[in-house]
Amino acid sequence: MSYPRRSFRSVREAVEVVARPGYTVSVVRCADDHTGWSAPEVADGHRLVLVRRGRFRRYARGIAADADPTLAYLAVPGEEERFAHPAGGDVCTSVTFGAQLWRHLAGDRVVRPTVYVDGALELAHRRAVASVADPDYALAEQLLVLVGRAIRTASTPVSDEGALVAKAREAITTDHPAAAGLFPLAELLGVSPYRLSRAFPRELGVSLTRYRNRVRVSRALERLEAGEKRLAVLAADLGFADQAHLTRTVREQTGATPAVLRRLLAK
Repeated sequence: MSYPRRSFRSVREAVEVVARPGYTVSVVRCADDHTGWSAPEVADGHRLVLVRRGRFRRYARGIAADADPTLAYLAVPGEEERFAHPAGGDVCTSVTFGAQLWRHLAGDRVVRPTVYVDGALELAHRRAVASVADPDYALAEQLLVLVGRAIRTASTPVSDEGALVAKAREAITTDHPAAAGLFPLAELLGVSPYRLSRAFPRELGVSLTRYRNRVRVSRALERLEAGEKRLAVLAADLGFADQAHLTRTVREQTGATPAVLRRLLAK
């Protein structure tokens, strides 16, 4: 792995919002703006980090991965981490577990460093953040859902298509013109459409089509959480055919309609 040239400005704020025996929850806001890797940091506990807004890069266990609302990461004690923020700032939720609680939740599973975040997991994440006013029951229950889903997902084996999927994810996330369809995206990446189509299920466990919709659903969740009421406008902004298409896709990925989600995520 060759590291990019380091050039950065770092402004990071971590606010602990809940501290209970066995776990803590912090909101981490980062205004870093750099393409190079940071100095090494050593993880001091089992930690699940989910992105609420923005994206950044993490290097650990010999793997560089882009973390965004569709991909979380798991850190283990003593693990060396480096970070880069080529896309600007981000907002994350960091849940750190004590060794005893982690053993209870994960058992002897060997988990991979990255976790695909499906629509239901992102919804659980956002609901957990909204539950900090009731940490002993509402938040605890949401954390169990959150961590249980993450551990099950992270227990799947790593494929050999990580680099290809990472490039495709970046094109989709940044709305590259070639990401408008399978064939132009495959041409951009210099691979056959067949290989690209097969890579996503092998690496993330979902099809390329479902992943593309997953990105759009994440954007819909953020807008709904912010109070968006104009579903027809939301559908048009996110590239859905119409409001009905938006509703079907959101319900398929999260289990609830946009109208129900708006109430669940209301602040």
